[in-house]
Amino acid sequence: MKTRTLSALQPQPLFNYFEDICQVPRPSKKEEQIRKFLLDFADKNGLQSKTDKAGNVVILKPATSGMEDAPTVILQTHMDMVCEKNSDKVFDFDKDPIEPMIVDGWVKANGTTLGADCGIGIAAQLAVLTSTEIKHGPLECLITVDEETGLTGAFALEKGTLNGDILLNLDSEDEGEIFIGCAGGIDTLAYFDYHTEDVPENSVALKITISGLLGGHSGDDINKNRGNANKILNRFLWKFSNDFNAQLADFNGGNLRNAIAREAFGIITVPTESKKEVINAFEKLAAKIKTEFEFSETKLQLVCEETDLPKTVIDSDTQTKLLNAICACPHGVLEMSTRMEGMVETSTNLASVKIISAHKILVTTSQRSELESRKYFAANSVEAVFNLAGAKVVHSDGYPGWAPNPNSAVLKTTVDSYKKLFGNEPVVRSIHAGLECGLFLEKYPHLDMVSFGPTIRGAHSPDERLDIGATDKFWKHLVDVLENIR
Repeated sequence: MKTRTLSALQPQPLFNYFEDICQVPRPSKKEEQIRKFLLDFADKNGLQSKTDKAGNVVILKPATSGMEDAPTVILQTHMDMVCEKNSDKVFDFDKDPIEPMIVDGWVKANGTTLGADCGIGIAAQLAVLTSTEIKHGPLECLITVDEETGLTGAFALEKGTLNGDILLNLDSEDEGEIFIGCAGGIDTLAYFDYHTEDVPENSVALKITISGLLGGHSGDDINKNRGNANKILNRFLWKFSNDFNAQLADFNGGNLRNAIAREAFGIITVPTESKKEVINAFEKLAAKIKTEFEFSETKLQLVCEETDLPKTVIDSDTQTKLLNAICACPHGVLEMSTRMEGMVETSTNLASVKIISAHKILVTTSQRSELESRKYFAANSVEAVFNLAGAKVVHSDGYPGWAPNPNSAVLKTTVDSYKKLFGNEPVVRSIHAGLECGLFLEKYPHLDMVSFGPTIRGAHSPDERLDIGATDKFWKHLVDVLENIR
């Protein structure tokens, strides 16, 4: 039997369940294995379960003795995880188990995302479901599909699936903070058609690589002055295209719409006689960029090296339009909130740039806002940039935000519980990230909701890590809240 890494950690059995979950592949849109795991868990423990057409799972547990008249509580998480790895890590998210490690009071993974978002929330559900000691009213544990790439499960959740009046979302990432609202979001996709041209004679090829950036969550980390690999790479490509007649052969940066791009590379051809001058120009600009990020991105790596000559390059007209559009495309915070001090109101993320076929380039961006009007205005602003560049632009359906309710009864219970347990007041705020709560309210407008969880840092990146001490506090808080909802 494989040696368990987390069995000595407290609280148990929460950490053991989390390690079990790490063994089950669960990429977004490929949740078959984790769904089976959850349904088998319910069957093994004599719990009623059901799935809907979208693949969401609901596991039911009756009230404990004396709590039969308490309100039904929905514990809610999502079953998929963001699948990101370091470029030098050999790993298949469809097959390989996540490799958790304990490092200086944190649990992290070996070269990949950990999946604590939202695996630790699922583990908490399983621990509650099997507990014989926690007092609680009737429970409905809802685990949705495809939260990370489209909120598909929350969108598809049908009326009548749930009967609860109170929902505790366990998908937050800051222990000591209770969330009562979230941003809505929308994706804006730009498609460039191009044709190829022959590589000019007497050319050399150079590969420019951007790596070592922190990346992170495109909502929760967007205000932390982290570098965007696509924007940084484009600064070199734009300059060399204008100054040295460089021809673009490849642009590959970022991966996921909800992650800040950590890595990117581009391949260009330049006249052989310009090679030395281009490398000198690269070194000068690289030094300036390093200075810009010297405190926020200490591991940033900028490399320019000769590589094999490509067979073709992108046509000059499309290259000019693409590089100008990426240069002009906004990235980062657009507006700070006037309703909640220190909160980002509106932002946009230049998530990825990919050549997706022999003659098509896709630029993926995402916009977030606590205000629906500003969300659409941000999306329209990005669209306008790419319209000017001649790209075809489409938007996703988007998802709504969750308007804060400071008079929530379950909020009072959750705050009072935290103060009693830990002796200090928790922070109550909204989060600049997409939670599924807004979609639940559309179908169940009576729901009283809060969101809380343990401390997770570096979510959506291989630097993702889970604070062990904060997880213990999260668990004690959850148990006490359940015992006091009456």
